[in-house]
Amino acid sequence: MLIAIEGIDGSGKGTQSALLKEKCESRGMHTEILSFPRYGQTLFAKCVAAYLNGEFGDLASVSPQSAALLYAGDRFESLSTITQLAQSHEVLILDRYVASNLAHQAAKMDDDDRQEFIAWLSHMEYEVFGLPRADLTLYLDMPAEIAAQQVFKKKQRAYTTQAADLHEQDITYLARCREVYQFLVQRNADSIWVPIQCLRPDGTIFPASEIHRLIWDAIPPLRH
Repeated sequence: MLIAIEGIDGSGKGTQSALLKEKCESRGMHTEILSFPRYGQTLFAKCVAAYLNGEFGDLASVSPQSAALLYAGDRFESLSTITQLAQSHEVLILDRYVASNLAHQAAKMDDDDRQEFIAWLSHMEYEVFGLPRADLTLYLDMPAEIAAQQVFKKKQRAYTTQAADLHEQDITYLARCREVYQFLVQRNADSIWVPIQCLRPDGTIFPASEIHRLIWDAIPPLRH
C-alpha cells in the first residue's frame, strides 16, 4: 500500500510519517518511509536545494514549469527505488509526493490557469515518468500562519542553513499552497484523499499523538 502524507510546510508531515511507520511495524507490517525531495540522494534534489536556497533568484524569478521539472525529476530519478520499496514492503509511506509539486507550483499561478497546469504536471509525473499513484493521500490541514510558526521550530536541515527556505518564508505563498491542496482534496486528485484537521476548534494545534490517532483511524485496511 502506498500512502502519501501531504500538507504545507510546517504541518508535521515528517513527524506523522515516523509515527505511522512505528505503528504499522508494531502491527507486524514491513514498512518504509521515502521522503521527497531526496536531498543528498539525487542530482535533481541537489538542484531543488539550490532553488530553495535562492540561488536561482527569488520565488518570482523561477517559473512554475521550471521548478516543477526539478521536483518531478527527483522522483523520476528515484523511480527504481520507489518500485523496489513498494514491492518489498507491505506499506510504503511517501513523505511528500506528486501532490506537493502540484500544490507548490500551481500556487504561483492565477486561479484560471491552475487546472490546466495541474493536468499538465500530473500527466508528466504519472504518464510520462511512470510514477505509481498513491493508494491513499493523507492531507494534514493547517492554516498558513500556524504552519509558518512551526517551521521555525524545526531542527537544522541538511539542505539549507536558513531557518526558513524560499517557500517557507512567504506566508501568502503558503496560504495559496493550502488553497491548491484543498482543491486536490475536493477532487480526490490521482488518489483517495483524507483530510486530517490539525487544529482544535479553539485554534490550538492538536498534539502529534492525537493527529496520529486521527490518521490511524482514517486507514481501516491497516487496522485489521
